[in-house]
Amino acid sequence: MEPAPLRLAERLLALLSRPTNGTDLSGGVEEWNDANALDLLRREFPGFDAMIGGKGVLDFGCGNGWQALAMAQGGAGYVLGVDTNERCLRTARDLAARHSLPTGRLGFAHSIGPDMLGGFDVAISQNSFEHLADPASALRQLRHAVRPRGLVLITFGPPWLAPYGSHMYFFTNVPWVHLLFSERTVMRVRSRFRSDGAQRYEEVEGGLNRMTVGRFERLVRASGLQPKWKRYRCIRGLDALANIPAARELCINVVSCVLSNPS
Repeated sequence: MEPAPLRLAERLLALLSRPTNGTDLSGGVEEWNDANALDLLRREFPGFDAMIGGKGVLDFGCGNGWQALAMAQGGAGYVLGVDTNERCLRTARDLAARHSLPTGRLGFAHSIGPDMLGGFDVAISQNSFEHLADPASALRQLRHAVRPRGLVLITFGPPWLAPYGSHMYFFTNVPWVHLLFSERTVMRVRSRFRSDGAQRYEEVEGGLNRMTVGRFERLVRASGLQPKWKRYRCIRGLDALANIPAARELCINVVSCVLSNPS
């Protein structure tokens, strides 16, 4: 069956996108390896290595396992990487098997076992909170995972209303494409580059929950976790824009915070 002809807005967005026979654009793509696995965490959290030194660490949404492995190699007492994606877990376990670590220093699992609740000093969520289907539940899990006064480190971005909050940068460099074009238009053009049948942002690979900065702040307040520190990085390094109510949602690219479990 021939695909339906593109409408005017779809033709315009297609013209503003990469060729369908080309390779994905590189914006927003991070390739992890032994050398750079902890670069983002060290950049976002001052004194990161001291935070995890000798500690029990939960890597929540560990992906392919590079960060968990690097933390185990870099001084953490124990690291558990958790991810619901079985393909990622297989990759992470293969990665760990290729490196020599003392028994009990690194493990990977699909979920946090009941016997491990309250057993971590630090829980980390990196680049996950804009993807989670139930972020409120994730915050509850993170709180229950760490001991009293344990720390929860969260960093993610771009949030939904940022220039590339739609995560469509693999096929177009148009900023705020999801605000300039309808969801239907973006999904129709996206289908020229991905064949997963997604018709909504929530259905794309990895999922998008349309997480705004304001929504994240409300979820944190409702979670019972206590904010200890936060940093909002804005476009072009203009971080002062985060203090302007009319501009903050459109300009904040990265949200990072340290939360504490009070009990």
